Amino acid sequence: MNQKNGFLQHSLLLKLGGALALIACFAILGMASSGIIAESVQGSGEVINLAGSLRMQTYKMTSLALSARSPEDGRTAAQLEKAIDTFDATLGDPHIRALMPHQAETELTRSYATVLQAWQEIKPRFGAAVNGGMPTTASQAQLIADVNVFVDRINHLVKQIERDTEAKILVLRMVLGAALLMTLLVGSLTLYLARNDLILPLRDLLSFAANVGRGNLAARTEHTGSDELGRLGQAFNHMAEDLSRMYQNLEARVEEKTAELTIANRSLELLYHSIARLYNGPVAPDTYAILLNDLENVLGVGHGLACLVESGEARARVIASTLHPDNSRDPAECTLSSCGECLAHRELAIHVLKDGRRMLSLPLKDTEHHYGVLQLEMPPGRELVQWQIQLLEALSRHIGIAIGTARRTEQNRRLSLLEERAALARELHDSLAQSLAYMKIQVSRLKPLLAAADSQQGRSDAPSDASEVLEELREGLNSAYRQLRELLTTFRLRIEGEGLAAALQNTVSEFSGRGDIPIKLEVHLAGCTLTPNEEIHALQIVREALSNVLNHARAQQAAISVRCNSDGSVSATVTDDGIGVHQSAGAHHYGMTIMEERARNLGGRLSVENLPVAGTRVTLHFMPAARRDVLPTHSVQLSTHP
Repeated sequence: MNQKNGFLQHSLLLKLGGALALIACFAILGMASSGIIAESVQGSGEVINLAGSLRMQTYKMTSLALSARSPEDGRTAAQLEKAIDTFDATLGDPHIRALMPHQAETELTRSYATVLQAWQEIKPRFGAAVNGGMPTTASQAQLIADVNVFVDRINHLVKQIERDTEAKILVLRMVLGAALLMTLLVGSLTLYLARNDLILPLRDLLSFAANVGRGNLAARTEHTGSDELGRLGQAFNHMAEDLSRMYQNLEARVEEKTAELTIANRSLELLYHSIARLYNGPVAPDTYAILLNDLENVLGVGHGLACLVESGEARARVIASTLHPDNSRDPAECTLSSCGECLAHRELAIHVLKDGRRMLSLPLKDTEHHYGVLQLEMPPGRELVQWQIQLLEALSRHIGIAIGTARRTEQNRRLSLLEERAALARELHDSLAQSLAYMKIQVSRLKPLLAAADSQQGRSDAPSDASEVLEELREGLNSAYRQLRELLTTFRLRIEGEGLAAALQNTVSEFSGRGDIPIKLEVHLAGCTLTPNEEIHALQIVREALSNVLNHARAQQAAISVRCNSDGSVSATVTDDGIGVHQSAGAHHYGMTIMEERARNLGGRLSVENLPVAGTRVTLHFMPAARRDVLPTHSVQLSTHP
């Protein structure tokens, strides 16, 4: 209600309407007063003429009265009587009476009453003249004096009538002047009101509308009063604020959508390039280093590393890292958190380290195996949003699939190689092995024949040269046959999908059971990728070294150690506590020669040394072909140590 009353008090329509109503009222007042005064003044001239004629009639009656000398003069008497009647009619004329005020006593009414009273006093004297009364000289003088007084009163009446008429005309002028003045004042006020409350606000509103039309939503109208245009200005300002807010919200939404599209584009680009790199070389360290750098740039996370865990190992090996590890530690070992803890989580998880840092762990797996983890440092106070989690999960899933695909491909190549070796072994068994076996049988048959011949010739006390040659031939055939059987066994070796570690475990079980001695095995090959040919050669060197331990070292125990070093090289060491290596080994012991030849095929070197106390250490060093292709300036070692 108060707002309504305030609006009514400041309403522009009411102001303009009131001003126009005042102008109309003043106009009507002026016209009405003019009509009324004109109506009242109407006939005033005639009344003045009639009142003025009373003087002439008075003089006429006086002249006739003075002319009437005898009663017989009837003509003069009749004229006098007619003049008296005319005077009565003129003095009582309705126009004169209508001019007289009826409710108030004025100078005009008093003058008119005086004239009437004087007429009533002088009329009998004129009547006496009509009846023939001869006035005396004294009467005539008195009559003339009274007539002069009477005429003066008539003159006063005429002047009062003129003054009354002039007063009415003056009132009319004053009313018209006041109406005109008020009309001018109200008109000026209306123009001022229209300029300040209508024209200027409309101009401001039009300027505001033009600014908004040009897209300037920050423009505001200054006219925000309580009248109609002020409320319209307030509505325009609210509308502009709403439009500005909506435009800002729209801009924010556009920026948000643009950011989302940019993120999606960068995510898809990262995913595409990462997948392309992974499937071209999924276990190359440079691939994972580039991938870690891309993740840091796209997701805004800290440095990280990629670890792989081979089956049966308790420690992961770092294959790529953007961290700066402590110099006292092996940079190839995963020391940020427990591998068991990381591998225990089958999904994305965040671990808190002892120094307070947070480490994001992503499992690298496919539907069949869990290969390792991808670890990223989380900046303080930083949390991953949904799209980042989805990107990391998709990327880790593709890494696991790529690793699994690469290993299955490697396994298929290994199976193809093993099938070729198995075919070669069958060929050797069917041809060379049978020939050697036949020759051994023939040598065995030849020995008693030579003994019988010597006894017949009487040389039983000293062996003949033929017997010595036969003995050497028998030993050579036995050694060749043993080497062939070992070669056939090697050709028939099968390195299954679990890799070299499982094959070494099977080899240890085989030789430990054959020689009845304990053999300790330690394998750490995470981060080193070996081709099937390299795995076969390394396995054959280890088997040959174990064969020497069983056949020649007279050892009580042995140990095998295979490690992937920090520089990517592989080191393999076979150690025993036997009698050591003698330089005067038989000429037909070709085992060492075969191991050295295999080491050269691997691009490495083989060393054999006697231990200070007892025993022998056989060490192989070589650089895997995959590592040589990626980092040609680095070396790779395969070492086996106790």
